[in-house]
Amino acid sequence: MAIRICGVDDIKPGRALRVKIGDHAIAIVKTPNGKFHALDDKCSHGEISLSEGFVDNETIECWAHGAKFSLETGSPLSLPAYEPVSVYEVLVENGEVFIEYEQA
Repeated sequence: MAIRICGVDDIKPGRALRVKIGDHAIAIVKTPNGKFHALDDKCSHGEISLSEGFVDNETIECWAHGAKFSLETGSPLSLPAYEPVSVYEVLVENGEVFIEYEQA
């Protein structure tokens, strides 16, 4: 099911926005080139919000311990993280950002 998250202009390029769907926190990321990504807003190394981290091209870095994750796949690209985070499909239509998300 596609869930509306925000308008495309609600997130600045190179930034992330934390959203909650029920009790689940998701980071919506707009890369410097304007592409949108969605991933779990919790570093797999610890209970740290990735949306507070640093966006660099197609990666996001956890601000606490420096673990980097691919925005495309959720795979960890550096230690101390070694487990991936879940990613979600993002749809952009008519200036609105949606993610494909199935609530449990």
